[in-house]
Amino acid sequence: MSRQASFTKHERKVLPDFRKKINNAESTEDVKKFFIYTVGSLFSDIFAENVAVEQGDIRLMPDMNPPYQLSDRLMGMPQFVQMWQDSDLAHVLGRLAEAAANRYRRLDKHPEKTDSKIQRRYENR
Repeated sequence: MSRQASFTKHERKVLPDFRKKINNAESTEDVKKFFIYTVGSLFSDIFAENVAVEQGDIRLMPDMNPPYQLSDRLMGMPQFVQMWQDSDLAHVLGRLAEAAANRYRRLDKHPEKTDSKIQRRYENR
């Protein structure tokens, strides 16, 4: 029986800042950026120099299941695929993506709240 690696510790490390950022996001684009940045940081922490994440390797796809997409380039790297298959990394990424997708959908459904929040900020300057 093979042993599965767990990256929950890494998830807990990035989660507080991630939640803060997506909760304060003012647009759906902000949510996407925060998700991509957080996952990139998580991957950098996990893989060090073995796997370099490039722009376009990670995408938030709020209307898909799972709500993220990884590039063919990443999924073609043997060291990434091995870790992906032998760990809980897909579950960790799924939880982060679900949180981001929920925030994305909320902002997408209520753009007037976002617009008024931005307007208030500029009025208070």
